[in-house]
Amino acid sequence: MTVTSERYVEMLRNYLRPQLRILLVNMEEMWFQQDGATAHTARASMTLVRQMFPQHVVSRFGKVPWSPRSPDLSGCDFFLWGYLKSKVYVRKPRTIDDLKVSIREEIATVPQEALVNVMQNFEERLRTCVRQQGRHLSDTIFRS
Repeated sequence: MTVTSERYVEMLRNYLRPQLRILLVNMEEMWFQQDGATAHTARASMTLVRQMFPQHVVSRFGKVPWSPRSPDLSGCDFFLWGYLKSKVYVRKPRTIDDLKVSIREEIATVPQEALVNVMQNFEERLRTCVRQQGRHLSDTIFRS
């Protein structure tokens, strides 16, 4: 299934926004980061993202531009997506509902130690990025 701007907006409205409310996230302090994928930067998507995260959007057309060559600094980019794919697709989900259930179950079982390591690595990546003044980052910080 292809992620279209319509599906992306639906996910933001029907999943992300309710989850942030449940978690009591302070939306005035939250920043939202997304890459330049067409579904993410479509007019309808950007309108909703800007409404949800006023002045706190890192994106191709956001308040803070997303650099097309930026390093994957966030934990989702350098850890979670690959980890989930390696776990979820072993089950070979056949339907969207099967996929959703599998993703939720795998997220719930991510080892605490792995999350601690991810956050420590994230902090190291940020410090290196600042030291390098945004220039090329050596591959040594992208270890597992």
